[in-house]
Amino acid sequence: MDEVLRLNNIVKTFPGVLALDDMNFDLNKGEIHAICGENGAGKSTLMKIVTGVYKPDSGEILIDGEPVVFEDPNDAFAKGIAIIYQETSLFEEMTILENIFLGHEYMKKAGPIPVIDYAKMRSEALEIFKIMNVDLDLNERTKNLGMAQKQMVEIAKALSHHSKILILDEPTASLTQREVEALFSIVRSLRDQGVAIAYISHRLEEIFELCDRVTVVRDGRYISTKLVAATNKDELVADMVGRSMDNYYPKADVTIGGELIRVEHLSQEGILSDVNFHIDKGEIVGFAGLAGAGRTELALALCGFTKIDGGKIYVEGKEVKIHDYRDAMNAGFVYVSEDRGKYGLVIEMSVKQNITMPQLHNMRSGLFLDNAKELKLAGQFIGEFDIKCPDADFLTENLSGGNQQKVSVSKAIAMAPKILFLDEPTRGVDVGSKAEIHGIVSALAKKGTTIFMISSEMPELIGMCDRIYIMKNGTIAGEMNRAEATQEKILKVALQVD
Repeated sequence: MDEVLRLNNIVKTFPGVLALDDMNFDLNKGEIHAICGENGAGKSTLMKIVTGVYKPDSGEILIDGEPVVFEDPNDAFAKGIAIIYQETSLFEEMTILENIFLGHEYMKKAGPIPVIDYAKMRSEALEIFKIMNVDLDLNERTKNLGMAQKQMVEIAKALSHHSKILILDEPTASLTQREVEALFSIVRSLRDQGVAIAYISHRLEEIFELCDRVTVVRDGRYISTKLVAATNKDELVADMVGRSMDNYYPKADVTIGGELIRVEHLSQEGILSDVNFHIDKGEIVGFAGLAGAGRTELALALCGFTKIDGGKIYVEGKEVKIHDYRDAMNAGFVYVSEDRGKYGLVIEMSVKQNITMPQLHNMRSGLFLDNAKELKLAGQFIGEFDIKCPDADFLTENLSGGNQQKVSVSKAIAMAPKILFLDEPTRGVDVGSKAEIHGIVSALAKKGTTIFMISSEMPELIGMCDRIYIMKNGTIAGEMNRAEATQEKILKVALQVD
């Protein structure tokens, strides 16, 4: 294969931090090369070097064998390097065609006046879609597109600049399984057209399904590069975390108590229909289902974030009325959102402030906050959950994704819930942090906390849960215990396949 990109011995430092240390990476024409590592391993910094956002302190970047120096992202873009982030940067009110050619529109003369050549732009856009094997209406406004379609437009936008190196940063984080399959088809098509693709993902199963080679980075250093076909998950995980991990799902044996919560005939117009289930004390109960099945909607309804139209909720045999989250918390319900940045944490605040936020009424000394009490509570969870921060006053936004998630869970556990609602508890965190969070969940159950767990990762549900409810179209479609659950059986119920 023809090498199109090489990074040799890259070093990048920030004040007090060695972000990249003697880092190496190479990329060939017509290949998909995965980059994986724990949160904070240096993947994002490396890609910012490649795209000209950062300049390396030392080391060498070569494009097609020739040394280059990028002064800014425009230099990298001019060399054919484009990056697609998981959050798109399209203009919602503009059409697909306008977004694709924004900033480099084709022009023609109408007499002495230059005007945009929409016909030429349309013709080239259709050629790009043909390469991608995509069929979208170029006149459609971007605001009407789903996340997967927006990513397709971003890719088309990059290709309109004749990009030969495409970086995909966690591209499937917000996609359904069907959308992931469509994206993979496009990525494979681009590879076959000779585009070189760097693929960043925490999802190891995607790497084994899609990629040709995989490079592991850890603590800002290059660890290994292997052919995907010649390695396995255990080897990659050992490279990523620096140790062998024998148990991804450390489910402890727990004595299950009596019934804690029972839900009967719960309904919410157009969303939930006749939902019935129960969870016993100390159980970890999973809720599986395809996107749109109603899992998050059920948790939000039970926790008082949305209005229930009908049905009854019993806690320890007594009916409770939940009109808002305060009622839910009084009943012992605490919710941890799947979107920690938007709903779980105030990332501009410190670790201490985030953990103690719901407990401020207990942190007072007279009329004022007692800093010693705050530090004691925060310190307890920083130690217990091994949150990697210099001190409790460290800003949450500077933590890795896995450590941010630990802060989000700490904030919830500090409220001593009877039942903890975990919505996608390991989304967007690396494999090492996932195992740590699984260990935290298992330890909570062992101490008697009951867990309501929503996850799109079926191995996580099967590995961590005592029972699993499968949802479809806003209702419970099936139930399985830990011993009988398999991915195939869960999918069969979720899809209602006979």
